[in-house]
Amino acid sequence: MGNISKDKEYNNFVVEVKNRIRQAQYSALKLVNKELINLYWDIGKKIVEKQKSSGWGKSIVKNLSKDLHNEYPGIRGFSIGNLWRMRNFYLKYSNLPKLAPLVREISWSKNIIAMEKCKTSSEREFYINMTKKFDWTKEILINQIENKSYEKYLLNQTNFDKSLSKKCQIQAKLTVKDEYIFDFLDLGDKHSEKELEISLMEKVRKFLTEMGGDFCYIGNQYRIEVNNKEYFIDLLLYHRKIKCLVAIELKMGEFMPEFAGRMQFYLSLLDDKVKMKNENPSLGIIICKSKDRTIVEYALKESKKPIGVATYKITSKLPKKLSRYFPSKTKIVEKLEWKI
Repeated sequence: MGNISKDKEYNNFVVEVKNRIRQAQYSALKLVNKELINLYWDIGKKIVEKQKSSGWGKSIVKNLSKDLHNEYPGIRGFSIGNLWRMRNFYLKYSNLPKLAPLVREISWSKNIIAMEKCKTSSEREFYINMTKKFDWTKEILINQIENKSYEKYLLNQTNFDKSLSKKCQIQAKLTVKDEYIFDFLDLGDKHSEKELEISLMEKVRKFLTEMGGDFCYIGNQYRIEVNNKEYFIDLLLYHRKIKCLVAIELKMGEFMPEFAGRMQFYLSLLDDKVKMKNENPSLGIIICKSKDRTIVEYALKESKKPIGVATYKITSKLPKKLSRYFPSKTKIVEKLEWKI
């Protein structure tokens, strides 16, 4: 072998060894985390059982914390607050056989976030699965909860299930809200589509933030030419995580079925003339002033291109009857049947 540092075969060998080491480190961390979660589960269980069988009150947690710190002075995690979390952790999941194994797949700090910031077990299941699947950090998990990604996932209207690969479906669904709040715009109730577009471009940074992050602005009135005819897409964005173009059409009135046909046409043009080979199929988002949810479902039913339909408001007030659009408990369970 010649110069070992420059030998291609040797360099590839080093990369393979490094990757194997990283895999072993990751596997070891997963085992440590699982054992830690099991420990906290067992401690929480013992506290609950002793409070029931012996009638011990709140003092058990305070005394236990003190004794554990005296016995293990260099080990963190046995504060009064954390022991209460262990107790609550066991109580929340002990009667949920589907969730109990899942909580061992993410870190304790992320479990605390899901446990304390989510209101229902279905919501916790959603965020635990998403954290596991996409390896979300604590910051991203908090941001997703505050951004109401769970509600967005349940409410939004798209045809992504049948028009995108499984690899892109979930992430794509999280890019489309059911309703956008453009309360940062200085517009009254009466305004034209052009005025809306111009206002959004004047405050493009806030617009991209409201879209949910990970979007990059490409242009407005994006021109595409076909057979000497010009077509203009209201707004063209790029989503960094999905690695795809996102066409946005702004409509002042109620959603009409023909909007979906026009968007499908735009997406075909983008995929054929603009999309790069390494990018995923383009997405379309039609943002209207209002929509009939049944009409949207029929309009998207036969569309072969990935399209989402949302509404927008120039106010931050929540619609009074939004709850009636939430699916039933059975439908929620169906939507949360994860294949990971």
